[in-house]
Amino acid sequence: MTTIGILGTGRMGVRLAQMFTKVGQPVILGSRDSARSAQIVEGLGQTNLAAGSYEEAASADIILPAMFLRDGMLETLEPLRSRFDGKVYIDISNPFNDTYTDFILPWDTSGAEQIQHRFPKTRVVGAFKNVWWEVFDAPTFGDTVSDVFVVSDDIEAKGAFLKLIANTPFRYIDAGRLANARTIERMTLLSGELGQRYGFFPRMNYKLLGEAKQLAST
Repeated sequence: MTTIGILGTGRMGVRLAQMFTKVGQPVILGSRDSARSAQIVEGLGQTNLAAGSYEEAASADIILPAMFLRDGMLETLEPLRSRFDGKVYIDISNPFNDTYTDFILPWDTSGAEQIQHRFPKTRVVGAFKNVWWEVFDAPTFGDTVSDVFVVSDDIEAKGAFLKLIANTPFRYIDAGRLANARTIERMTLLSGELGQRYGFFPRMNYKLLGEAKQLAST
């Protein structure tokens, strides 16, 4: 069974740990404060969820850092570089500023691309970037299952991720190359603004709608 190492015990990291363990995936929930991680794991009561340090979580088969670029994520992860080599790195980050009103990165890059550049031997898959934390508590909207957009330049890594998330409560959309994270991250910035304007925040998500065209016979 593939083990997922989640680095970070904030609202996204804890919710993702819950989601994966509920579908049977073993998870190491890592924190810079191991006592905090142990307390959270005890409270969640999942038998396939273990507490650990960042180092222990980084030793898992697949890694998922749940941190912000603005808080020095790349610098925090730098000492763990060798543990990331060859592994699938699930990037959930959005490069928000402190007020969530803009990004700290320019339009011609993305958080996912910055991570891939910094750790070139990892196999970065961008996912869950469009999902606000409260959606994990109740993933469906009425009868509607919302979408998670998935990007990567590594086809095999993307395939490994799509197997990993089987039976989780979202529909996963192959959104193409890693550079498409630029658009997805900006979509999340927009949804946050719209959600606050209309009173949905932080419970809102995207759903790609379409109708297949019937091809004319020749």
